[in-house]
Amino acid sequence: MFNQIWAALLYLYGILLNSIYQCPEHSQLTTLGVDEKEFPEPHLGQWYFIAGAAPTKEELATFDSVDNIIFNMASGSAPLQLQLRATIRMKNGFCVPREWIYHLTEGSTDLRTEGRPDMKTELFSSSCPGGIMLKETGHGYQRFLLYNRSPHPSEKCVEEFQTLTSCLDSRAFLLTPRNQEACKLSSN
Repeated sequence: MFNQIWAALLYLYGILLNSIYQCPEHSQLTTLGVDEKEFPEPHLGQWYFIAGAAPTKEELATFDSVDNIIFNMASGSAPLQLQLRATIRMKNGFCVPREWIYHLTEGSTDLRTEGRPDMKTELFSSSCPGGIMLKETGHGYQRFLLYNRSPHPSEKCVEEFQTLTSCLDSRAFLLTPRNQEACKLSSN
C-alpha cells in the first residue's frame, strides 16, 4: 500500500515538474528543405555567427577566443556546391580569414564539408527573423549554431535558441560578444 502511494506521489511530482520546466513544442527541429530549384538561393549572402550550444563546453571551445564572425555564402563552381568565406575577429583584435566548400547531398538536407568526411552539417529553420540554425556533427562533437542576417538580433531570438537547444540536451551555451567591428570579407 505504501509503495502505491509513494509511486502515485512521485508520478504527480513528475507531472508538476514537467509542467514547470516544459520544453517548447517545437523542440523538434524543422529541417529546411533542400530543393535544387530554390536552394541555396535564400541562404546566399552575408551571415553573422551569433551563438552556439552543445552538450559540453569542449564542443564549443573553438569559439572561446572569437569576438565575432561574418560569413558569405555563395554558389560554388559546380552544381550542388556552396562556397563559404568567413572572417573571424578574434578577441585580441586580429582578423582570421577562412574558406571552405560545402557539398549538398542529393535528396537530403545534409551538407558535407570538403576535406572533412567526418563532418556533417544540417540546416534548420529559426523562429528568429533573418535567422538560421545549423547542427554540426563530427568525430567526437555535436553543436548547434545560430546565424542571423543582422549582427545584433533581438534578445528574444537568442533566448529561444538557448531554450530550444537546452531541450535537445545542449547544456553548454556560448554567445559571441560582437563588441568589435567585424572584419572585412575578402572579395575572391
